[in-house]
Amino acid sequence: MKFSHEVTMARRPTMADLAREAGVGVATVDRVLNGRMKVREETARKVAEAAHRIGYHARGLIENRLSVEIPDMHFGFVLHKQKQEFYQNFTREIEAAVAARSDIRGRATIRFSPSQTPDDFARLMLELGEKVDAVASSAVNHHIVNAAVEKLKAGGVPCYALLNDFAQGVRENYLGMNNMKVGRIAASMISMTARRAGKVAVFVGGNRWHGHELRETGFRSFFRELAPGFTVLDTLVNLETRQVTYEATLDLLHRHPDLAGIYVAGGGMEGAIAALREARNPGKVMLVVNELTSDSRDGLSDQYVTMVISTPLRELCVSLVDYMVKAVRNGPSEAPGQHFLEPRLFIPESVF
Repeated sequence: MKFSHEVTMARRPTMADLAREAGVGVATVDRVLNGRMKVREETARKVAEAAHRIGYHARGLIENRLSVEIPDMHFGFVLHKQKQEFYQNFTREIEAAVAARSDIRGRATIRFSPSQTPDDFARLMLELGEKVDAVASSAVNHHIVNAAVEKLKAGGVPCYALLNDFAQGVRENYLGMNNMKVGRIAASMISMTARRAGKVAVFVGGNRWHGHELRETGFRSFFRELAPGFTVLDTLVNLETRQVTYEATLDLLHRHPDLAGIYVAGGGMEGAIAALREARNPGKVMLVVNELTSDSRDGLSDQYVTMVISTPLRELCVSLVDYMVKAVRNGPSEAPGQHFLEPRLFIPESVF
């Protein structure tokens, strides 16, 4: 019979009571208490939790011994667009993933680049690299960022690329979606839902976002191969801003009355949604955007957004922290890799 908070014991709990509550042998409890032999951390933690439940007199000793064996690890993250809902969600998931690790005493330090310039990303990454065990960032592609990653690596600090792959061959790993595939998904949705073939437009944040370029490539390749009746217009750069996207979308709608679809491959989708609300009826122009936020959810609800392709942030952050912990414990991997996550797809019916 197991003890619980509700059970008041008439006697002081014994080692046998603790073993029974933890589901282990008395010898195992003895090893945990006295440190005579190495015990698996999971087992030691189970004994510590059981000691707390039954009020075992030496529970403090067990917890202290356990805490001594758990290493401290400090991870640094450099993101951008601090005020955007997506990156606020990203921050929360990073903090939750670090806090959830019971095998380390983890700390997360998150910094936001004041701009999308490579200098700002590189500066923050190097500053964090002096204090942390591993660094991850959503930085742009640029030789200045690559040099910062090389310096971090030389100093024994592994670096991870998030969402947008940079410093290929130098960084430890890329975690995010397969951006070529994401672009093809967007094109497929527009081709299937458009009332008729016509012109389609694609927005990218800029030429320093490798992920956006891959999405654009996938988008164009789909139409070229499988929906040649559509015409993909020249790519538009929106600097991931709402206002630029809004003005450019209104201009598109004015110049191309037969516009069938728009794909916003990066940020700035709020501007496209606002322009369509102003100038077209729902469902007239197919709009595909990235990341489920309050704006894109509202766009789905009133059917101005056809599909949202969303990054599974929780899964990404759990995997990222796992990679970081393993790199700190075991050293860098022999070859840099990629960890692709399956996108989450949302259509209007998903939010009703």
